[in-house]
Amino acid sequence: MSPPNELEFNSQLLINAYSQGLFPMAEPQTGEIYWYCPDPRAILPLDQLRVPRSLRKRVKSNVFKIRYDTAFKEVMQACAKPRTTDDQTWIDDRIINAYCDLHHMGLAHSVEAWQGEQLVGGLYGVSLNALFAGESMFSRKTDASKVCLVHLVEHLNQRGYQLLDTQFQNDHIAQFGVIEIPKDEYMKQLDQAINTPVSWGD
Repeated sequence: MSPPNELEFNSQLLINAYSQGLFPMAEPQTGEIYWYCPDPRAILPLDQLRVPRSLRKRVKSNVFKIRYDTAFKEVMQACAKPRTTDDQTWIDDRIINAYCDLHHMGLAHSVEAWQGEQLVGGLYGVSLNALFAGESMFSRKTDASKVCLVHLVEHLNQRGYQLLDTQFQNDHIAQFGVIEIPKDEYMKQLDQAINTPVSWGD
């Protein structure tokens, strides 16, 4: 889709977009923000999480202290950093600022892995009632983001969420049970999720 006017890119626009199955990505070369609604759409069924044995041991070892929503902006900034010298980020300052506004509204959250006072991994996403739309993750220590994902799914199940949207399929997340479904099916699940009242926390 065509990018919106930059002045219009804000938290309310994001809420409207996610309610319609859309999410933004900035084009690194031009800085334009485009909107996507993939077909098929990748989701992680919350009752079908696959956790490899080695990761399960890592989770139980408590090598990372897991926190929620204590460093949301820092998680986004870490996710925005290129993974390789050839990589380019789709997360720019406009996106960071708009999602931080959502966070302050209680509609975006982070799951963080800490070692002492060092943030070593994390993920963030948008929460609209029973929808959680995962956006990005990062790791500075082995398995840090994966441990965050396990804790995220556990939290979502405990709170009664219905839909974990991962947007696109890739080899990294496929190992956890992520599947692709047709856009029409996704839109049905989305409609049900955003119309089911759920609270991230007490």
